[in-house]
Amino acid sequence: MSSLDLTDPTKLSVEPGELPEKMTAWVIREERFGEPRDAFQLEEIEVPEPGAFEVIVRVMAAGVNYNNVWAALGQPVSVMKYGDHPEYGHHIGGSDASGIVWKVGEGVTRWKPGDEVIIHCNMASYEDPEVHGLDPMAAPSQMIWGYETTWGSFAQFTKVQAQQLLPKPKHLTWEEAASYGLVYFTAYRMLMTQCDMQAGDKVLIWGAAGGLGVFAVQLCAAAGAECVGVVSSPEKGKLVEQLGATGWIDRNEFKGMMRTGDETPEQEKARFKESRRFGKAVSEILGDAPNIVFEHVGKATFPTSVLTVKPFGKVVICAGTTGFNLDFDVRYLWMKQKQIIGSHFANAWECNKANALIESGQIRPVLWNTYGFDGVAKAHQQMRDNEHLGKISILVGAEKEGLGKTAEGPGAILAEVGA
Repeated sequence: MSSLDLTDPTKLSVEPGELPEKMTAWVIREERFGEPRDAFQLEEIEVPEPGAFEVIVRVMAAGVNYNNVWAALGQPVSVMKYGDHPEYGHHIGGSDASGIVWKVGEGVTRWKPGDEVIIHCNMASYEDPEVHGLDPMAAPSQMIWGYETTWGSFAQFTKVQAQQLLPKPKHLTWEEAASYGLVYFTAYRMLMTQCDMQAGDKVLIWGAAGGLGVFAVQLCAAAGAECVGVVSSPEKGKLVEQLGATGWIDRNEFKGMMRTGDETPEQEKARFKESRRFGKAVSEILGDAPNIVFEHVGKATFPTSVLTVKPFGKVVICAGTTGFNLDFDVRYLWMKQKQIIGSHFANAWECNKANALIESGQIRPVLWNTYGFDGVAKAHQQMRDNEHLGKISILVGAEKEGLGKTAEGPGAILAEVGA
């Protein structure tokens, strides 16, 4: 009989500084790749020990992201070939977490057992020269924790590099603090670093009520930039206005601008006309064409993004949710001297700067729902089936919602949101 109650991760028999032999975790194995409801299963797993410059964190809450839908499916590639997966033969997902430092490895001086933290998901080897002076995101060893590594946050304990830790904002609950890292830090790098966004800039944000978009809108407002958000309903339009957008556009009114990739010449002419109409609507709201376009939709919207952005403007892209193969009229790129910028997550410095804006209350998490630990497979299945309406948190060590807040301040915005 198991020594653990696999369904109750709130119970621990050890104090900070000491690790139990086993922990409960939601585990994906190669032989059960498929729908998340089947791929994720509760197991009793040995607790990892921290190596040099590593930390074991007791997970209090975890955030759900689409990357572990891909992990469950084994698509577009199997996660099992990455990082330390081959050594252990299993995958524990989860690329967002809040928790308590439980044990530190050799060389760790900044953190100690008992510290309350959140975790950013970029890992890289300390030995790679790119980490020292270029950017850890350029390092050959760069990996996303909880996707390309074995020890993610859907478990009682997780193993991370010390540089991944950030102070938990004291005014947030465990579930609120676990909800924002991956999407918010990605949006921060896109706008603040890659586009050097300034007060007075004009920004077009696709999927403005989605996980990335809600932070892009808030960053624009905080920086003094004007933005227009593209949403799929008036309710979501009201949300992005509440977050600080200058205005919003319902994409359903411009369905004809979406690129499928197999248009006939006549259909392409009609699609181009709709894109022009959309660009005019954006300019009417902003008073001019946007000089920054925040992209993550990809195939369906990219031709419109390149067309709409102002001459010498920037289209920054971090994903391609409607398709990775982009087909657009490149004349509008070179003749108008526009730029396309690729962006991927963020480095530790950017994560710390972005987190300071959460700590000061200038940026707020936007959370749709919180599930108990038994909801991990269900949450990922909802994402897979597009039945979710925004960010989902999972309670792990926290016994119930609302715990972990130790200071006054604005908590998460609770809203039914989605792209």
